[in-house]
Amino acid sequence: MKTILKTEDLTKSYRIGKKIDVPALRGVSLDIQEGEFVAIMGPSGCGKSTLLHLLGGLLSPTTGRIIIDGEDISNVSDAKRTDIRRRKIGFVFQRFNLFPTLSAEGNLKLAERIHTGDHSHDDSKRREVLRLLKLEDKMHHKPLELSGGEQQRVALARAVINEPAIILADEPTGNLDTENSKIVLDMFRRLNEEFNQTIIMITHNPEAAAVCSRTINMRDGRVVEEEKVG
Repeated sequence: MKTILKTEDLTKSYRIGKKIDVPALRGVSLDIQEGEFVAIMGPSGCGKSTLLHLLGGLLSPTTGRIIIDGEDISNVSDAKRTDIRRRKIGFVFQRFNLFPTLSAEGNLKLAERIHTGDHSHDDSKRREVLRLLKLEDKMHHKPLELSGGEQQRVALARAVINEPAIILADEPTGNLDTENSKIVLDMFRRLNEEFNQTIIMITHNPEAAAVCSRTINMRDGRVVEEEKVG
């Protein structure tokens, strides 16, 4: 099986003031295989979000290596890291991060344009993704005209529209009710099972973690336990 994402002795510290370094990650080594659906769990402040942002190239490590699909992003330029992220990774953030002036469909169109640099795309694909997430009647609504659950589903649609090899999701069901959580998790499961997309999801919810194939537990910036599910 192909390793699509790997970290080696990864550390990250944040500097407070001129001399105090606060460690967020303390030597994290992971191997994630192509097509895995992985949950990362642990108490608040254990380093989960820092790890996810490092895996996605949004942060640079203090020490250690991050290898995405054979490409080492640990010490590359911001431009190179951005290019790798654009080609290989889709993000689902807890706070949605949608463009408020664009409709649901407009947010997807912008993601497609950023990915390819092309303004012409197949409308049918975009509408099929929105249909699968039960948003076909909301495609012309702007974020403020949508509920929180609908906004999260638009954020998920935006993350998957370009068919990234890896999807990184930060508490994607954290603010959702049961119905919306089920829609989001069902979509993740479908992407993973039918299209072999690798999904790494931070969650506090054991029910959400139960749909994954492996759970990684963190504490105090370290991986303390890994468990196969099912």
